[in-house]
Amino acid sequence: MSTPDILAIVGPTACGKTRRAVQIAAAFGGEIISGDSRQVYRGMDIGTGKDLNEYGDVAYHLVDIADAGEKYNLHRFLTDFNKVRIDIISRGKLPVLCGGTGMYVEAALSGLVMPEVGRNEELRASLSDKSLEQLTEILKEYKILHNTTDVDTRDRALRAIEIQKYYSEHPEESRLADRTTAKPLRSLVIGLDISREDRREKITRRLDSRLREGMIEEVRGLIGSGVRPDDLIYYGLEYKFVTLHVMGKLSYEEMRRQLEIAIHQFAKRQMTWWRGMEKRGIPIHWLPYDLNDGEFLEKMNILLRNWQK
Repeated sequence: MSTPDILAIVGPTACGKTRRAVQIAAAFGGEIISGDSRQVYRGMDIGTGKDLNEYGDVAYHLVDIADAGEKYNLHRFLTDFNKVRIDIISRGKLPVLCGGTGMYVEAALSGLVMPEVGRNEELRASLSDKSLEQLTEILKEYKILHNTTDVDTRDRALRAIEIQKYYSEHPEESRLADRTTAKPLRSLVIGLDISREDRREKITRRLDSRLREGMIEEVRGLIGSGVRPDDLIYYGLEYKFVTLHVMGKLSYEEMRRQLEIAIHQFAKRQMTWWRGMEKRGIPIHWLPYDLNDGEFLEKMNILLRNWQK
């Protein structure tokens, strides 16, 4: 029987991706790779919904690998993802990619590989007097292969130019970093289908649960440990609004109301991304999120048996 190189679980926030990923990994000899852009940070546990107690004996990767306050990005994720995926396969296990960060998941499944690009001191010296606006214009002169959506400072714009110049001088490596020329992974992607009404109810219930569990105290602890409030705000959603509350800029009621709205909007954007991913050539097999465990595994067995028959 032909089997995929990787299995992925996608869907909007609060639909139960972690539980299903653990179920699949336990049943089919897999290990989980997190595809969540915020679960990489140590100490950011409640707000990111790590739910580490759900994993049991199932091995997981790319959780708690960076310090809170760092700016983890797509380049680092793909480097880490590919190392972990190759290691899992080398041990005869099935990689199970789980997460809701669409950009990360799609880039990984598309087979993108971003090379290590060292500092170009000559280039940096030649651009030392350029403003962020000027660097942005220079960056636009290159074919965009690297993720530049988070280039919000001069240093990051300079780094993006450095990478683009490297790609222009190393065309073979640039092909691996370009989705139109990279070799996609042989993947089986499962989407958890949840109605808008159920999704909204679960988001609200989960938000209140996280607040009761100590999400505000978690943010206070991070700030107390030396993480700058601006860095927490940068991470968005829970960390943005709770930090604003802790800093006295939002009342508890304002924080909770605005955060709930933001999470609902985020879930909608996630679904838009998954639908777009399908249109861009990565099929998703949608299964009801509320199947019982037996039904879910039965559906998974059928999908694996029929995969590329």
